[in-house]
Amino acid sequence: MTSVIASTRFSVLDRSRIREGHGPGEALRDTVELARQAEALGYHRFWVSEHHGVPGVAGSAPTVLAAAVAAATETIRVGTGGVMLPNHRPLVVAEQFGVLESLFPGRIDMGLGRSVGFTDGVRKALGHGKDDAGDFAAQLTELLGWFRGTSPTGVHARPSEGLTVPPFVLAMGEGATIAAEAGLPMVIGDLRNREKLLHGVEEYRARFRPSPWADEPYVVISGTVAVAATPEEAHRLLVPEAWSTAHSRTRGSFPPLPPAERVEALAMTERERGHYTSALAGQLAGTGEQVADELESVLKETGAQEVLVTTSTYDRAALLDSYRRLASIFNG
Repeated sequence: MTSVIASTRFSVLDRSRIREGHGPGEALRDTVELARQAEALGYHRFWVSEHHGVPGVAGSAPTVLAAAVAAATETIRVGTGGVMLPNHRPLVVAEQFGVLESLFPGRIDMGLGRSVGFTDGVRKALGHGKDDAGDFAAQLTELLGWFRGTSPTGVHARPSEGLTVPPFVLAMGEGATIAAEAGLPMVIGDLRNREKLLHGVEEYRARFRPSPWADEPYVVISGTVAVAATPEEAHRLLVPEAWSTAHSRTRGSFPPLPPAERVEALAMTERERGHYTSALAGQLAGTGEQVADELESVLKETGAQEVLVTTSTYDRAALLDSYRRLASIFNG
């Protein structure tokens, strides 16, 4: 094991992916069980995500799911990757995290993103539009103000005011600049586009301003990491998610994860094959030794303090085995 990996935190983001032939309830329960396993393996955080109206994703209410995860675990930090702030009123978000922190003190993280609904119908149902992402910086300032008791309205967020819930910004597009100017830790992906990743990290560090929330820049790099006994087995872990991505790019919906063998037997169109191949390219996948070498390289290049792994596949046993193998890398 390398010294770089030894000094790096490893965490998990699970998106509660639904598998073909299984329901959303099972996907959510699988997330909670994976959190228990991640805690036992020594992962630092376990985060859940927010998606609305997506056939292949059960995680639509991240603070609710985070409460279930926190209740089922004891020591691992629990949070969101993330709550999409343009979809919500900052006061309500502050209240939700205040309740979580009050119930599970010292274990809650507040990961925040600026994405809006995936389709026009979802955005309309949420009462928001594409342009609302442009208000993220102001919403972020308001949200943090509820915790510090600086709202000019005379209203006080209960039980949030006075609590410290570490905020993180999911850096997509302008997110790196927003995180830096707010003085907050940043989560940035993906690992496949090294040039874009390095540019975002450099921009963040150059613009960072110390704040009450963070004295120094803190970088979390996020992406898929698949570890197996052979490179071929690791590659097959990526197949179901790659096909779902290709399906969404060509048909407009993100479906449940199919078994890898069914995907490999498909007669894809040229367009589908192009998106599928692109989704497979550049992922961190291989044997433990291969993945350790790749992780060392990206960690040295970025200087990141943490890796947030967000792997999805149809085979739950193989997924857990991948997380076990990855844990053996950073645990030595």
